[in-house]
Amino acid sequence: MSKRNSQEAKRAARERLRAEREKQARKDKLRRQAIVGGSVLAILAVAGGVGFAVANMDDGGSEKSWADAADKKLVKPANSAGKNGTIVLIGDKDAKKTIDVYEDMRCPACANFEQALGETVKKGAEDGKYKLQIHLGSIIDGNFGGDGSKNAASALGAALDVSTEAFSEYHSLLYSAEHHPPENQDKFADNDYLLKVAEDVDALKDNKEFEAAVEKGTYDKWALEMIDSFNEAGVQGTPTVRIDGKDVEVSTLPAELEKLGVK
Repeated sequence: MSKRNSQEAKRAARERLRAEREKQARKDKLRRQAIVGGSVLAILAVAGGVGFAVANMDDGGSEKSWADAADKKLVKPANSAGKNGTIVLIGDKDAKKTIDVYEDMRCPACANFEQALGETVKKGAEDGKYKLQIHLGSIIDGNFGGDGSKNAASALGAALDVSTEAFSEYHSLLYSAEHHPPENQDKFADNDYLLKVAEDVDALKDNKEFEAAVEKGTYDKWALEMIDSFNEAGVQGTPTVRIDGKDVEVSTLPAELEKLGVK
């Protein structure tokens, strides 16, 4: 369980927030200078002196605006499940037992969990032992800043629209030791990086519809809806695993899976 990780992230976040405030102050100063001395900036721009500064005065720059994403029309991926389509379901929806896994795509403890037990948990669901419900949050975006948790969830939505199997394979790859970045590196905010990882999934490689959905942020609002649902679940840290609604320590999960017939 990553409660300790969450605490460490909060401490690190204070330093991050201080740096962000300083960065914002510099942006505000540049913006004021641009308003007061616009003609001067234009002259300098001709000389090539401030092109970089002007380009970076826009808060969004080339990055997507998640505030705008919230106002978009909700597009649910095919194969999504649950209320408002905010659950990724693996296995038979009518299975008697349910395992819920709450994760953050930037979370290193979640990456460790997936590398150690992810395939086993998924296989148990595929074999009909229980249904697996995956929920994605954005705790680390909030603690460290950045958009990688949200953006990866959106890209996974695009994969889910292709198939549950494509989602499952892509989800595992993003958490793999090869592709999962440190939590303070916001690589998942970069669509090019997400698409590069997706090249290792047969169903997603050279899939133009999938690529367009990632680049256009087709499932951005869906990702935000899923994150809202995650937040309503009362999760304190990631990964959180619940069997039939009851929290289970990750360290005891192999034994619990054995009870459910998973070897």
